[in-house]
Amino acid sequence: MASKPAAAAAAPAATEVAGDEGAAAPKSRKKLFLIVGAAIALIGIGVGGWLFWQGKQAEVAKTAPPPPLPLIYLALDPPFVANFEDGQAARFLQVDVRVASRDAETIALIRDNAPLLRNDLLMLYGAQDATELGNRAGKDRLRAESLATVRRIVKSLGGKPESVEAVLFASFVMQ
Repeated sequence: MASKPAAAAAAPAATEVAGDEGAAAPKSRKKLFLIVGAAIALIGIGVGGWLFWQGKQAEVAKTAPPPPLPLIYLALDPPFVANFEDGQAARFLQVDVRVASRDAETIALIRDNAPLLRNDLLMLYGAQDATELGNRAGKDRLRAESLATVRRIVKSLGGKPESVEAVLFASFVMQ
């Protein structure tokens, strides 16, 4: 009968082990719920952040100005040829001029009134001093004066002078 008390003693130990498993099951479910909850929260934060960023990108796209139109170049052909006095000898200046604008109406206005523009630019080029045009600063000054002349003429014709962006020299020859 000694074997019965040993079996009886083993039975309470088995109940204690089963009781420990029952207590461990609620703790592991609690951990599982915490892990799943944390994962759902992280996913929610990620989705929310992505939606917020997309909204900001859409705002930036709406408020960004449209890209500027390409420059339109108008060649004032034939090249300008002006003569000016330089001490004893007569000197010649040949300049191939281009006008740049992004406004097609301004280019059309300049093209339609080319004789008026050519006259004023020819008078400007004929009034230059050869020694001043011999260096870069003199050429830059002449280009700036040419731009001012073109803008003045465009304004006098009822156009938009600020739409004329540049006057460029495609060739510049002095003899």
